[in-house]
Amino acid sequence: MMGITHATSGAATWLVVTSTMPFVGLGVYPLDPVGVLAGTAVAAGAALLPDADHHSATIAHSVPVLGRLVTRAIGSLSGGHRQGAHSAIAVLVVAVLAWALTLVTFEVEGGGTIAIGAGIGTAVLTCFGLKARDYVRTWLTAWVLGAAFGAAIVVFAPEQVAWFPLAVTLGFVAHLAGDFLTTGGLPGLIWPQVFRPPERWRDTPVVNRVWLASGHVALPLLGDTGSFREALLGAALGLYCLAGFAYESLQLIGFERFTSR
Repeated sequence: MMGITHATSGAATWLVVTSTMPFVGLGVYPLDPVGVLAGTAVAAGAALLPDADHHSATIAHSVPVLGRLVTRAIGSLSGGHRQGAHSAIAVLVVAVLAWALTLVTFEVEGGGTIAIGAGIGTAVLTCFGLKARDYVRTWLTAWVLGAAFGAAIVVFAPEQVAWFPLAVTLGFVAHLAGDFLTTGGLPGLIWPQVFRPPERWRDTPVVNRVWLASGHVALPLLGDTGSFREALLGAALGLYCLAGFAYESLQLIGFERFTSR
């Protein structure tokens, strides 16, 4: 999937799980409008994290020189693009790291506890999401807005950081689900152990599209990355996110009578 579609899918996944929007919000983990809206930005950015294994991904351009160095290093450590960073192990690692960030706090006399770790994480991921969706033109603007957003959350709504690990994990998983639906697929669930199909199966129709010669598995309903089908899915998810944002924004400013069930 393209970065813009990944970001949109991450945001949509968060809305599905946390929003109580009539008919389309499952509300499995219901949050107030602030949590839903803020978590949407975080999940959108987190949906770009698996591609930190690719030197040309959105994240690689986030910081001059350093961005490419970091993504090249991650790619080398994880075995290349769509290898370790796209595995079940990566999901676990990212979930633990996101949770660990919530433990990075400091006390302010008379001001309580400031969740600086979750604030920084929120700022970084919001920056990634803004740029991937082309809401801003430059990375500098994305960083400024991301920093402001992260600071606002930890200062004015510190109780919100409890959902941070879940938003990161859901966004990350949404990315993997999207790649699974393309022809490139994903490494097996027990990476780094990869099982390649027997030679006699590699030319078998259907099987060779689902179980690739590389050992990756796929359900290529979307075709190649950047396909027209992917664009259609991205557009549908974008409209869903727009509806979700409108609903939660109305709830936030007190228009319950227009958004009640």
